[in-house]
Amino acid sequence: MKRRSALSALGMTVAFGAIGCTETLDAGFDRPHGLLPVDERNPIVLVNDGAYDNWSGEYAVLLAGRGGRQLAGIVVNASSDWPDITKNVGGWRDLVAAATTSGLQNIPDPITSTESPLVMPASGDIDATQPNRSEGALFIVKASMSLGLPYRPLVIATGGALTDVADAYLLDHTVTQRVVVVSSLGGVSESGGNMGSPNGDADPWADTIVAERFRYIQVSAFYDETADVPTASIPQLPNNALGAWIAAKAPNIWQWPPASDQVAVLAAGLPTFATAIESISPAAPAGAGATAGPDLNSDPRGPGWLVTGCDGTAAKNAFWQLLSSH
Repeated sequence: MKRRSALSALGMTVAFGAIGCTETLDAGFDRPHGLLPVDERNPIVLVNDGAYDNWSGEYAVLLAGRGGRQLAGIVVNASSDWPDITKNVGGWRDLVAAATTSGLQNIPDPITSTESPLVMPASGDIDATQPNRSEGALFIVKASMSLGLPYRPLVIATGGALTDVADAYLLDHTVTQRVVVVSSLGGVSESGGNMGSPNGDADPWADTIVAERFRYIQVSAFYDETADVPTASIPQLPNNALGAWIAAKAPNIWQWPPASDQVAVLAAGLPTFATAIESISPAAPAGAGATAGPDLNSDPRGPGWLVTGCDGTAAKNAFWQLLSSH
């Protein structure tokens, strides 16, 4: 498994096409703060399903609340694990209400997105795929036009299916010039990675579209999310609405495994979180009837990134530091 230094990441940033900036790296203008070519300065749109199984939303609002990045949107959909879209959106609305009541500012209201898995056309041509025109896809296109800059693209952080993201491409091919996709998805393999469980098995054709067309960072490094707020630490939570929300949610956080969706938000917004990465290229597209997306082959000149190591302790420390400051 290749491990890359921060210096290597700088070289990859230049190779990242539109993410690279014409400004000099020496000026510090577009120098990444961690191993990845996006960091806490990039605006972010969070795409997820349920609100109760992990800390994706809490990390997103807390990281946004420190003033470094803009939380531009929260797109909520349904999945086999969380099939009730009304309940899903209601949970996210409750989180937003708790955050804003506790003093966090500029937290957007959730957007309900109704979607269905994309279907590979008989020709196998990505561009012939019939779009859903989902609310989430339309929002991603619109937000990318106002927020995605050549040197600081909009980050789409996903903790579920890639359907809304792929659908955005089908609506507007130029969206790929303005966004970077960072996904909690799949796993690490001998040859690189795979776009399987978690999340990659929900829409294999969408996986193919994202891997083939977008600037893609897959986070396949996970940690025990229950350690972020252990039972013994609940009395230390702030005495406000957000603290009460977290205290009520903590007993319901899923044990690891299964993997945690929050690693996408952390990889994009906490520079010290990703500790090992490698460059990747997608293998053969997922075919008809596939139960997972394409494999991701290790490739020193590949266009994508695979996060293979992470620092859960850094995440936990940031969580409590941010909580104490709000």
